[in-house]
Amino acid sequence: MLGALLRALNLNPTEGFIEKLGGTKKKGEKTISLEEFLPIYSQVKKDKDQGVYEDFIECLKLYDKAENGLMSYAELHHILLTLGEKLEEKEVDEIFKDCIDPEDDEGMIPYVRK
Repeated sequence: MLGALLRALNLNPTEGFIEKLGGTKKKGEKTISLEEFLPIYSQVKKDKDQGVYEDFIECLKLYDKAENGLMSYAELHHILLTLGEKLEEKEVDEIFKDCIDPEDDEGMIPYVRK
């Protein structure tokens, strides 16, 4: 769970980058010491391709056709399943349940919290 630890420290590495650094997908499959972790942390912190909140909002604005802070629920669902580091249906459902406001009558959701 190297990725979870790095994300808890306000970093946003991709799963691919974590694997490249020696991380595994299965919890408990591998352990590392603090001495091994510190250089990994430094390397991830230096990585400029992590993206920040503002970068993600700019991407979502591309799907805001009316420029009113709303995007299609179905479109966001599709994006999370098919683009970049693809999520599983169960993961997307959890994200939507915990983080996304209910869609309106037209199937739209706000992509920025006010």
